[in-house]
Amino acid sequence: MIQTRITELFGIEKPIIQGGLMWIARAELASAVANAGGIGFMTALTFPDPEDLRAEIRKCRQMTDKPFGINLTFLPTLAPPDYPAYIRVCIEEGIRFIETAGRNPEPYIDQIKSAGIKVIHKCTSVRHAQKAEKIGCDAIGIDGFEAAGHPGEDDVTSLILVPCTRDGIGLPLVASGGFADGRGLAAALALGADAINMGTRFVATKEAPVHENVKQALVRHGERDTRLIMRSLRNTERVLHNTAADKVIEIEQQPGDTLIEDIVPYVAGRVGKEMLEDGNMETGTLAAGQCMGLMRDIPTVRELLDRIVAEAEAAIRQSASRVQS
Repeated sequence: MIQTRITELFGIEKPIIQGGLMWIARAELASAVANAGGIGFMTALTFPDPEDLRAEIRKCRQMTDKPFGINLTFLPTLAPPDYPAYIRVCIEEGIRFIETAGRNPEPYIDQIKSAGIKVIHKCTSVRHAQKAEKIGCDAIGIDGFEAAGHPGEDDVTSLILVPCTRDGIGLPLVASGGFADGRGLAAALALGADAINMGTRFVATKEAPVHENVKQALVRHGERDTRLIMRSLRNTERVLHNTAADKVIEIEQQPGDTLIEDIVPYVAGRVGKEMLEDGNMETGTLAAGQCMGLMRDIPTVRELLDRIVAEAEAAIRQSASRVQS
């Protein structure tokens, strides 16, 4: 088995993390990843009330006795969620790991760390990673430009960003963006990471609680089938190329004072949730990474993780053999 500082930190068998996926990272998926030897993070804001999150944590505990964590994404919004309440639930339910993302988690670090919870913060630049290390985070996730969702505004790919971050911090490092198979895991380890984080790849698994059309769309499309939207708002998001994504780009290119108001119906959380449930792949935007080009089937989570580790070990051996020859 491949053991790293991340497997030691989380007490897991495989250096593979299932990150927060809005509406998708619930008990079914997180427990499947945990039972397969990785670690899954359920997304707190999937649940409109902290007490709903509490119920999902208890549900997940009935499905696995292995470690899992909670994702908290700090969003820029006029009506922010009650983050302290979500954190309080995590503390009361004995959660040991929280993945933070979005804005700087510093306002909440004391509340989290005082309960002995380990924090992994997801960043999109070296400078943000260094800041996260400074404020007391325990590990760093670094998102390359290939990633689904919000890959930042610097357009730096994982091939560059991972080793640059490794050179810039001393904490355990998780590579995210473009990873979907064992070759990617081997490459991430060679670049200086201690694990990989996968989002899009986990959506196309049997346990992911989404419509079959969503899974089929991910394995049917390739590395060129994503679009970057909301760049004009400096809130760039990588999504599957569909009618909704084209509409958002069209709106962005038009002058006017109603830009945000016009875009919201296509990117609002409710629309995305409905698409995941009813399988109508044109109505809303779907976060998707360029790793779609590496996805060709819909395995169980255990099949996927076992395959990735076996592929990584084989890739490492083959690389060593080529170097020797």
